[in-house]
Amino acid sequence: MNTLARYSTKILETLVVIILAIMSTLVFLNVVLRYGFNSSISVTEEVARYLFVWLSFLGAILAFNENQHVSVNVLVDKLSPLKRRVLRLITDGLMLFCCYLVFDGSMTQFQLNWDNIAPISGIPTGITFLASVIASAAIGLLLVLRMFANLTALAKGDK
Repeated sequence: MNTLARYSTKILETLVVIILAIMSTLVFLNVVLRYGFNSSISVTEEVARYLFVWLSFLGAILAFNENQHVSVNVLVDKLSPLKRRVLRLITDGLMLFCCYLVFDGSMTQFQLNWDNIAPISGIPTGITFLASVIASAAIGLLLVLRMFANLTALAKGDK
């Protein structure tokens, strides 16, 4: 299981790097063409926008997996280890519910916008919402695994 997690993380990191490289190249090329040659490639704006959305959501998965998200621990640090673990279970449950809400809403938007085609690139606009569907499902899975680990530790009596 641990090797699968590391392998998945490496694939996700590689995908983020590829998206960032493509996006940077497209935007740089468009800037050079606009200011140097007074022309541009119009499809780069739409593609860069789609890539930016995907980059943000895939980066959110990576940040959550490595526990790099923003957290305020002023009150949590004052709790006992047992109360921290219980509070972590409660907050993970609430975040799992939020993941469900994002997944459900994004899936609806994905289905509604799949037939809408972007005017220049011809890419379905539902692709944008697919990023949040995948991100909410992945973060939800990570939350379930974390909750299971916390429940197992509580059952064993670990603090």
